Amino acid sequence: MNWETQTEEKFKQLLEKIPVFLRDIAKEKVSKTAEGLAEKENRSEMTEKDLVDAFFVETPFGFHGPMKTDMEAIGIDYTQYGHKR
Repeated sequence: MNWETQTEEKFKQLLEKIPVFLRDIAKEKVSKTAEGLAEKENRSEMTEKDLVDAFFVETPFGFHGPMKTDMEAIGIDYTQYGHKR
């Protein structure tokens, strides 16, 4: 399954903000979760909503603050997908 082009770029930008020793794990977990979300809706492409939802699922709650800041820094408004500031 593929990412929407702009969403894939945002995914790469978010991954760059994750410590190097956790990047591969984050990449794998977020990708799998986003893919599952897209498949659940019978879509063949993962969207920004899938990306955001997957990061919220896979990121431990204690790290949501920095994750939200990173999302805002690259232009993702996670609140439009139902997540709170």
